[in-house]
Amino acid sequence: MLETCTVSVKWQKEVFKNVEIDTNQPPLVFKCQLFDLTGVPPERQKIMVKGGLLKDDADWATLGVKEGQKLMMMGTADEIVKAPEKSIVFMEDLPEEEQVVAVGHSAGLFNLGNTCYMNSTVQCLHTVPELKSALLNYSNAGKSNEVDQSSHLLTIATRDLFSDLDRNVKPVAPMQFWMVLRKKYPQFGQQHNGAFMQQDAEECWTQLMYTLSQCLKSPNSRWSFSRIHCAESGEESSETESVYSLKCHISQEVNHLHEGLKHGLKSELEKVSPSLGRTAIYMKESRIKDLPSYLTIQFVRFFWKRESNQKAKILRKVDYPLELDVFDLCSDELRQKLQAPRKILRDEESKKFGLKVNEKNGDSKDKDVKMTDSEVWNIFSALSICILFSVSAASEKQTHLTGIYDLVAVLTHKGRSADSGHYVAWVKQESGKWIQFDDDNPIPQREEDITKLSGGGDWHMAYICMYKARTVSM
Repeated sequence: MLETCTVSVKWQKEVFKNVEIDTNQPPLVFKCQLFDLTGVPPERQKIMVKGGLLKDDADWATLGVKEGQKLMMMGTADEIVKAPEKSIVFMEDLPEEEQVVAVGHSAGLFNLGNTCYMNSTVQCLHTVPELKSALLNYSNAGKSNEVDQSSHLLTIATRDLFSDLDRNVKPVAPMQFWMVLRKKYPQFGQQHNGAFMQQDAEECWTQLMYTLSQCLKSPNSRWSFSRIHCAESGEESSETESVYSLKCHISQEVNHLHEGLKHGLKSELEKVSPSLGRTAIYMKESRIKDLPSYLTIQFVRFFWKRESNQKAKILRKVDYPLELDVFDLCSDELRQKLQAPRKILRDEESKKFGLKVNEKNGDSKDKDVKMTDSEVWNIFSALSICILFSVSAASEKQTHLTGIYDLVAVLTHKGRSADSGHYVAWVKQESGKWIQFDDDNPIPQREEDITKLSGGGDWHMAYICMYKARTVSM
């Protein structure tokens, strides 16, 4: 047989003439030639020859293919890959605002000299959409007569810093914000040997939130009412105060956040008893009367140590959950209001996982919750940053709180004293991913690692946790 042979190949309505076959090569090479001509991959080609279909490893000598012979091929060609309508643009060539979207998180903040307490506070609060929206609507001329100029300027500086974080991928220097913060609260400008001192992040958080609540005209109807009872004299009284966070008190008995919160609702006071004419011990008991949209919880890890004349740190490990249920910390009246929304939430989640909804016993779990005396009528309003923004009820279906919260931010401290060491923010993005903001260095983190920041050593441990309310429409 000749070493080469020229044939024609008919495929669909086309005929390819003078196709050369190298008989020293296997038929697979011939099929590759036809792939170049037709776009039909070799594995899809069906070529009729003597004895049936042409196989990839057949012997040309046994097939009897002759010079000028006409072969027939069947098979479907691959779709022609179209050129992209738009040319490829690399991320570094995008405008910075679009880079922020592509990266999936906002910018970090430069440390201006022991300002990690401020940076971590800002990054945690920056994750709250309602706060950002309220700040965007705050104008430079929005100052009211009830607000002093320094509070007005701090609110504007917060608004501008949030905008800078949203627009940039590269780290931002919060110089203007820091200058205004120190002017409003001089304690943050303390220096030692010519350098600015480390400060307490919780104090920065509380002061900033108080200022923003005043300027953004948040509702001030939420208060903490406490029942104070003296067992010795039988006296009872009440007092009111506004608070911005719940406290998780840490003792040898506290291993979990929920236990610490329960401890925080009870405390002893020593004061003068009018009926006894001397000091006596009073018991202060509280219950949550009103739930916020965002719940801030402070782990009370620092106490004043007289020997060293500084705030010492409690290193004890206290676990905290990604999902927090505060139902059994609420007053009887509030728990009654939560029953219906909680049932709807459970039904929705059951349907999501394909579980059967029990119509009759849907609320049995909540009804079985045992509480201490219902006579504890004192009320504890958990005012957190929701003093700035509460769930809107303007729509036809109102949004109701359920008493269940999801963790969205953790502010941690590493070190032995509140006025030293290092603060870092761990923030959940809208995409559900967690980012560790270590000053100017944002680092992606796994969700399962977030709850490991619970203490027990010298590593980063949770100091402030921020939870977002899970709601339902009714």
